[in-house]
Amino acid sequence: MASRSAHRVVVLALDGVYAFELGIPSRVFGAAEDGAGRPLYDVVVCTVDGGPVRTDAGFSLTGGTGPKALEGADTVVIPPTRVLDQGLTGGALPEAVAGALGRIKTGARLVSFCSASYVLAAAGLLDGRPATTHWHLAPHFQRTYPRVRVDEDVLFVDDGDVLTSAGVAAGIDLCLHLVRRDHGSAVANQVARACVVPPWRDGGQAQYIERPVPEPTLATTAATRAWALERLQEPLTLGELAGHARMSLRTFTRRFRDEVGTTPGRWLTAQRLELARHLLETSDLPIDLVAHRAGFGTANSLRQHMRSVIGVSPAAYRRTFAATAAQGLPDAPEGPYAAGISRAS
Repeated sequence: MASRSAHRVVVLALDGVYAFELGIPSRVFGAAEDGAGRPLYDVVVCTVDGGPVRTDAGFSLTGGTGPKALEGADTVVIPPTRVLDQGLTGGALPEAVAGALGRIKTGARLVSFCSASYVLAAAGLLDGRPATTHWHLAPHFQRTYPRVRVDEDVLFVDDGDVLTSAGVAAGIDLCLHLVRRDHGSAVANQVARACVVPPWRDGGQAQYIERPVPEPTLATTAATRAWALERLQEPLTLGELAGHARMSLRTFTRRFRDEVGTTPGRWLTAQRLELARHLLETSDLPIDLVAHRAGFGTANSLRQHMRSVIGVSPAAYRRTFAATAAQGLPDAPEGPYAAGISRAS
């Protein structure tokens, strides 16, 4: 049983909800525990009227609570629905759905998976904000809601109190990110191990967009990425990466973007940032040494990158997460960690 201090997550299941995405919050948040084995989250599922809803898998969801549960939610998660996918018109929300959303208290986090971003957008909650959705729907989503700043290349967008994810399994990435944001990387990696999923995924949606399949005889950049992760402290150049892969600069850059969804330089910076965050959370190393070990060279360089991507200084980040990392939780795996978030600047 969750403790009284557990963060309350309410999943709003709409008619036709996709069963896979519906189960993600309970599975991921449900695996998060403190050092004493107490659940850090209390996850419940509700519907707009307290009655059963159909799922896309041929069964109905029963036993959920009514919309009153939304009033006490710290985080509200909305999974996508088949009904929504079949009627993406950009019109007004059904009265019952709008009424349910109106019960959410001020300050609660709002999270959508995949096409459920349409629900938040139709309610006006994404106006002027960065957001994402499934790459296949992104052009229609942007046309339908031109006031939303759509980023179709990322796995998810964290805009503080409103977070949106790309399609299907990107909901797992987003939930893991929230666990990390709430409780630090040690807990998030513990959850990832329990769920047998990677704590991060390289790149964004670009790697999943349909394109011709490369010839199986062609070399990949995977070995070079693994090689680079062991040498983040060194001042790696694009030429050195391409040389290790035994490719020309042009071929390596093109192949890297096709496989990872971003440029080698951005990927390398993301890996270094993630290593720096891990060191800040789990060690008492001086910030100068953290910057050196993560490959940024100087504390000022690390500070600039962290402010640009995360919005805080290394010292502020350490104050937020160091206490969590020291609560006797299982140690995170050794080695660098790849960035798994996208935060619009």
